[in-house]
Amino acid sequence: MGKKVEYKRDFKHLYIAKTNPEVVEVPRMPFFTVSGSGDPNGEEFAKATEALYSMSYAVKMSYKSEDVPIGYYEYTVFPLEGVWDLIDYSKPSTDKSNFKYTIMIRQPDFLTEEGFERFLERTKRRKSNPYLDGVRFEYVEDGLNCQMMHLGRFEDEPASFARMEAYCTEHGYLRASKIHREIYLSDPRKTEPSKLRTVLRFPVVKT
Repeated sequence: MGKKVEYKRDFKHLYIAKTNPEVVEVPRMPFFTVSGSGDPNGEEFAKATEALYSMSYAVKMSYKSEDVPIGYYEYTVFPLEGVWDLIDYSKPSTDKSNFKYTIMIRQPDFLTEEGFERFLERTKRRKSNPYLDGVRFEYVEDGLNCQMMHLGRFEDEPASFARMEAYCTEHGYLRASKIHREIYLSDPRKTEPSKLRTVLRFPVVKT
């Protein structure tokens, strides 16, 4: 199968961000996605995340099946990502019930729409998770973004966003949207909050 694709090595500039802000070009990539709203600490978010991982591992382990996807290569499953927005902008950003999101996991380049449908059908036969019905296969291209590695609690992210916005102002960029992306490199169930590593991103335009 050739050299194993490791996102921490082969896509380091996208997934192992620096602890200081920088501007990067984020290319078009295939994802499994699920959209929802509400508190991410709730059961709905957990079930949606579980659906994404069930599908992602079905693709990864397909080399053991009788129907191996054309072009299959060995790889490490990519981390969970989330694009976050607010339902009502008049409410404070600390109100987690006001969140809306699309969570996603990047997929290998060999996956096709036909393959997605096949893996979805197989996974539904093995899993009873109703959120599998909401899983989509789509390509996402974020383009020009400011990013940095946030170290610590999710609640402390505003300080990192402030640093990113200051960097943009200093270097001739303008934040293009209040929507932002988070890439979760740590498992919050197993990691002390002070040691969490999260890549933060938001779209920018050159002024």
